[in-house]
Amino acid sequence: MVELMNAMERDGWAAMPGCVSDADSRRLKQECETAEAAGAFHRAGVGRGENRQVREAIRSDHVLWLQTGELAVEQGLYLAKLELLRLALNERFFLGLFDFEGHFAIYPEGGFYKVHLDRPTGTHDRIITVILYLNPDWQPGDGGELKLWTTCGTQDGTFELIEPRMGTLVCFLAGDFWHEVLPAFKPRMSITGWFSRAH
Repeated sequence: MVELMNAMERDGWAAMPGCVSDADSRRLKQECETAEAAGAFHRAGVGRGENRQVREAIRSDHVLWLQTGELAVEQGLYLAKLELLRLALNERFFLGLFDFEGHFAIYPEGGFYKVHLDRPTGTHDRIITVILYLNPDWQPGDGGELKLWTTCGTQDGTFELIEPRMGTLVCFLAGDFWHEVLPAFKPRMSITGWFSRAH
């Protein structure tokens, strides 16, 4: 946690391999696969509310939103860890983070998400993006990397490619860092979410 906090303070983003144990990550992956087999996922959209649209040229993943009160055991344990992270971020940076919303995401073979920011235009609530990857045995050449431009607010050519390996946790300022998901050459799973301020 200290290493993550230091990276956030220094860079505004952090990528922490092995932040969640392999056993816990595998159980979350199993919950994700079970929900997918039950038909619980739907095509992800772009925008919010009445402006939300499915736009396959921009993103091609499928999502299942985590619903408070309906969480499976492993989801609840993961959210308890995120609550500790929320408290630590507030203590260190005085962000006023109040809530978390998130979803499982599955990118099918060939799936991608074009360059974007995680805070929709005209909104101010999403402050921190948090991603946990759920992909065992991910190999170079499997694709699906997170391409994160590392200069706050710009796409100036400086970026990191973060492999979506099992147990890796990524955090960054949601409204400040442009990013994309490169095409995946095999199915790719994660839990993606956002810490928000109160409205």
